[in-house]
Amino acid sequence: QVQLVESGGGSVQAGGSLRLSCAVSGYTTSRNSMGWFRQNLGKEREWIASINSADTPTYADSLKDRFTISRDHVKNTLYLQMNNLKPEDTAMYYCAARPDGYTWVRARDFIYWGQGTQVTVSS
Repeated sequence: QVQLVESGGGSVQAGGSLRLSCAVSGYTTSRNSMGWFRQNLGKEREWIASINSADTPTYADSLKDRFTISRDHVKNTLYLQMNNLKPEDTAMYYCAARPDGYTWVRARDFIYWGQGTQVTVSS
């Protein structure tokens, strides 16, 4: 059974940093595409970044200067480093996975999802 469990969210002041983690079980990260998304109530899920089986990252243009996706294959964990956070970054953050090696950027392309971790940025 595939499980994705996010952690690392919390409350932070504007300008601060957080690192989100997504622990994966029942699934090997090294051969798969993974991504990070975020969503606010009543809004569509927004793509942040993806990483393919070659560990090549792809970012949303609006976030690439502040967010970094990475993963540790030994720990089977995906990460999202978020710097210089802004109040508009407040959202529920989700990790997602798909069992192939390509780069995917749409929420509907991913098969497995975590339950989300809340990030709140105050001004």
